[in-house]
Amino acid sequence: MILTKRQPVSVGEMIIEEFIAPLGITQGQLASAMGVSRRTVNELCTGKRSVTVDTALMLSKVFGNTPNFWLNLQQRNDIWAALHSPKRMARIENAMPIREAVA
Repeated sequence: MILTKRQPVSVGEMIIEEFIAPLGITQGQLASAMGVSRRTVNELCTGKRSVTVDTALMLSKVFGNTPNFWLNLQQRNDIWAALHSPKRMARIENAMPIREAVA
């Protein structure tokens, strides 16, 4: 895994900058194409909602790419967020290999 100090492109940024803006569509039009509420799309675009498998499947169908594209984008952001949160890192650092834990 490649770790960087710079946060990866968010799902919302990708949707807005690479799809909504170039296609000249609105969040409402995207919501309609996906069969979800405008609120759902807005929450994806603002980072208040994560991409689920169902959402990834819908986005891939709407934009003609793969569900893995969306899931990988979400995963990269989730891992980055965990590794850059002191509280979460403290919990992660407490984990140990199973052989040490049961010895």
